Amino acid sequence: MSQSLHPMLNIAVKAARAAGAIINRAALDLEVLKVGSKGPNDFVSEVDQAAEQAIIDILLEAYPTHGILAEESGRARGNKASEYTWVIDPLDGTTNFLHGFPVYAVSIALLHRGQVQQGVVYDPTRNDLFYASRGRGAFLNDRRLRVSKRTRLSDSLIGTGFPFRKGDNFKRYLKMFEEVMHQCAGLRRPGAAALDLCYVAAGSYDGFFETGLSPWDVAAGSLIITEAGGLIGNFTGEADFLYQRELVAGNPKVYGQLVQLLAPYSRVITEAADTAAAAPEGPDPAAALAAAEPAAAAPAKRAPVRIRRSAAPKA
Repeated sequence: MSQSLHPMLNIAVKAARAAGAIINRAALDLEVLKVGSKGPNDFVSEVDQAAEQAIIDILLEAYPTHGILAEESGRARGNKASEYTWVIDPLDGTTNFLHGFPVYAVSIALLHRGQVQQGVVYDPTRNDLFYASRGRGAFLNDRRLRVSKRTRLSDSLIGTGFPFRKGDNFKRYLKMFEEVMHQCAGLRRPGAAALDLCYVAAGSYDGFFETGLSPWDVAAGSLIITEAGGLIGNFTGEADFLYQRELVAGNPKVYGQLVQLLAPYSRVITEAADTAAAAPEGPDPAAALAAAEPAAAAPAKRAPVRIRRSAAPKA
């Protein structure tokens, strides 16, 4: 990399590459790995744990007062009271990795007071490093990233992820899938959300949506997208997506069209309607719930959805 990196980003890159080396060595002999299960279709291997430990060791050696939020160990290490928190997914796409399907990545982000400041996503199979610092742009290796310029959803390639954990609303997802599929040029589901978000930033995808995601899946990729000129939010277009378990992203034009399609399926809307239904006064609860639930057939006309844009990234 020819450009000078922010010191905290530089440490994140060092940690991501160390984890990638562990993953690549393990990929040479998958048969000997010990694999456990966190739930149906939700696997964890000794590689996830070793990679996560290596990442945390490197980060805390450089910044011992920082906090940690990691997929496998949670907040067990680090300073829980710190204004700085490293959000870590040591191996996004574990199921792909365990089957030898080469689509998985290491994801590391740094939050300061809840806002993502640094982000790294490392694809060890291709030695591709996606990274961004807030206000400094997004890059793939030495190449500056920009989102695609397509303006019509009908011409767009959209990424997604299938719900697979117990308790996920698969029927709800199938309605979304069908609606988006009929409106776009194609849908893809490789199985590693961190990489999917980077593909939006690189312009390979024009948009992306998924439900059931955790902060460590999306924190780094979200900054890489916005620094590449894209938008990211929950299904109603709000910036509050990190902990909402629903996410839509894309170039500005396609993002707006996806929000129009996906807003009726938002958990945020449903939960707001549930609150209204429980209130003793106010709008008719039945009407609020009916408005929140997606109809079996597409409505004739949707009300416009307000889209909040993130601050424009600096050149």
